[in-house]
Amino acid sequence: MPAFQPNTILHTADALNEQGLQLLNKFPGAATQEVKQHNRLPEVDMPHYKAKSDLLVLGRLKTRECKWSGRSSDYIAPSLANGCFGGCTYCYVDRHKKINPITIFTNIDEILETVDRHVMAQPWPKQPNQTDPYYWTYDIGCNSDISVDYSISDSIAQAFRFFRDHPRAKATFATKFVNREMLAFNPQKKVRIRFSLMPSKVSKLVDVRTDPIEKRLEAINDFYGAGYEVHVNFSPVILYHQVNNDFRDWEEDYRELFRQLDDATRPEVKKQMQCEVIFLTHNKWQHLANLEINPKGEEILWAPNLQETKRSQFGGINIRYEHEMKSEMMNKFVGMLKEEIPWCGVRYIF
Repeated sequence: MPAFQPNTILHTADALNEQGLQLLNKFPGAATQEVKQHNRLPEVDMPHYKAKSDLLVLGRLKTRECKWSGRSSDYIAPSLANGCFGGCTYCYVDRHKKINPITIFTNIDEILETVDRHVMAQPWPKQPNQTDPYYWTYDIGCNSDISVDYSISDSIAQAFRFFRDHPRAKATFATKFVNREMLAFNPQKKVRIRFSLMPSKVSKLVDVRTDPIEKRLEAINDFYGAGYEVHVNFSPVILYHQVNNDFRDWEEDYRELFRQLDDATRPEVKKQMQCEVIFLTHNKWQHLANLEINPKGEEILWAPNLQETKRSQFGGINIRYEHEMKSEMMNKFVGMLKEEIPWCGVRYIF
């Protein structure tokens, strides 16, 4: 995983607690600048990707609430961080900001206290459901990539310890990076890592600056052996047909991916593995921005003849695959998966 070395740290005054000062000391060569709000940054004269490499923002998360999910987790925890080193062309976090550098929230104690109060208010014992048969599960990485954040801030390891030791709670997050520093921590199966997978050729085009699919596949057994629960996340599923000589039909490429996963995964890891499947949602604003940043990726992301407008659960206007066609493709995806890797259960698909 590439080293993150910001040359400028933007911070709010209330972010410079003990943890905030530790982060300033971790990057002594970086210039510092105080800002009024972590989510309203001054104009920065640098491209989108350079901001992700060169800037770090330190803030205090003031609105802390646990939101119901019911998909990959029971709840979404308050964000430990926001933004990512990667620049995936379909990223829903990026689509809301002109620049989106990594923001670390330094009030980790308050964030974890919020989770503790929330989980202790839930019925116990929990009724088993598709997220977990025993623990209340909290997604800690909806707005960032925890594997990247772990290499920047000690607060992520603190969060891991919190969930490992909590009698009722369990953490989960999806990632497109392999951070082998995390192998030194044994979460005792109380942290579920979900490696995001898609056909390698597609990933090289749209998973900008993330770790290769082959590297993610190679890491699965190692993370399970280190004490993580390891699942996979087929996301986003992009529909395409013989775009050029590089891309076959999406069905052929996914069958090959399933076989790669089958070959890479040890029997004991297969027994505990499940997946989630998320078909692409896109956004017109993001499409227009990508035409300047990564136009080749838009050849497979933007397909108006296959897509329709959709309002997201948080009110945004996005583009998704046409409803009836998507339903048919979801059935086809599950059918292929059952043929190629019947040992991998599908937690949910949408």
